[in-house]
Amino acid sequence: MGESRPRPGSPHGPSHTEARRGPRYARDPLGLRRALSDRLLPALVAAMALLAALALAGSRGAEALRERWQQGAAAAVTVQLPPEQSGRMEEALALLRGLPEVAEARAVDQERLRALLRPWLGEVPTLPLPAVVELRLHSLSTDPAPVAQRLAEAIPGAELEAHGLWVARLAALARSVQGVALAVLALVVVVAVAVVAVATRAGLAARRQAIEILHDLGATQGDIAGRFARRIGLLAAGGALAGAALAVPALAALSSIAAPLAGGQVAPWSTLPWLDLALLPPCAGLIGWATAQLSVRRWLRRLP
Repeated sequence: MGESRPRPGSPHGPSHTEARRGPRYARDPLGLRRALSDRLLPALVAAMALLAALALAGSRGAEALRERWQQGAAAAVTVQLPPEQSGRMEEALALLRGLPEVAEARAVDQERLRALLRPWLGEVPTLPLPAVVELRLHSLSTDPAPVAQRLAEAIPGAELEAHGLWVARLAALARSVQGVALAVLALVVVVAVAVVAVATRAGLAARRQAIEILHDLGATQGDIAGRFARRIGLLAAGGALAGAALAVPALAALSSIAAPLAGGQVAPWSTLPWLDLALLPPCAGLIGWATAQLSVRRWLRRLP
């Protein structure tokens, strides 16, 4: 009797369809191109990459605003002279510039003051406005109370307003936003790992017969897990690349809206977190590769 051969379509050999694939089947003996969809997984990863890009940009933006507010406005102090004392502006400037706590003192131009009030009061050409002096203290820890006392003694009616309280509140808000953004990023990573694990298990279930045959023929866990990991890693990286591309116009629009908070109008494209966006595809590919490796090896250890 001659040696028996596996029947096409039987558990011991490839089907007619697989046999007709020739070189393509040799390159993909597990049929992963069919088992692991090149549409659903990349689409899910693209959505998660978009969320990750928004979370990263929110964290970076909140940190930048917090630093600007703390380093800039926190050390700024406003001095107001009543209208009847506006003629003593030079005296006030000389007094303030001579104090050791003051790093800089300059008068606010009346036209600039009217421009600041115009959105709320409209045109105010005849309204007597107080004389305003902008101060910058040497340190954030400097107590403005002695400055206010010296000023009030020299010029009755003069008032000093420090911005440290509301800057501290804004900084706390920025830290909260940053914390939420990082929490969202961590949640995205966890969901991405779960999605990749589910996709890997679905692929294993779909190609269980082929995997068992290759395993019985001597294929190692590293060989089988490596094929799954490469396929899923490429799909995840491609999806993340699409998600990062979708995030660019959204982040540019948000950057334009937030530009006034950063102290002026800036080119939105120059403020985007380009490095973070560039790192999303390789990071997603690495997460997909590592998750697939662990999932496949754990599944293979359970085989008889």
